[in-house]
Amino acid sequence: MPRPVHFEIHASDPARAQAFYESTFGWKFQRFGDMDYWSIITGDQGDGINGGLTLRQGPEPAPDAPVNASTVTIAVDDIDAYTAAAERAGGTVALPKHDVPGVGKLAYYKDTEGNLFGIIQPEPRA
Repeated sequence: MPRPVHFEIHASDPARAQAFYESTFGWKFQRFGDMDYWSIITGDQGDGINGGLTLRQGPEPAPDAPVNASTVTIAVDDIDAYTAAAERAGGTVALPKHDVPGVGKLAYYKDTEGNLFGIIQPEPRA
């Protein structure tokens, strides 16, 4: 069955977005040639995928715009620490932390570019 292998973040200010994700999750960025595109390394081999950061080709989403694209959700071991890091880096709450029975604790945030992403602290498996 097909699986996601890459994600992209669109940014009006790529340097600001890069600083946000580096500060919040420790991700690494590498410019792709001389293009307005950066590879995103989210971690070592294993579960998860890497992505890209690209210059937005239009206006930023309105602050009250509904979700209109795929949402990347990042698994963390301490949701409170990472939501605090997202807020310190300039992120804003889109949907506060809540319990998803049998799954874990989940919150949605907007990054400095208005992009929506999720943070989940999975429940230990029984």
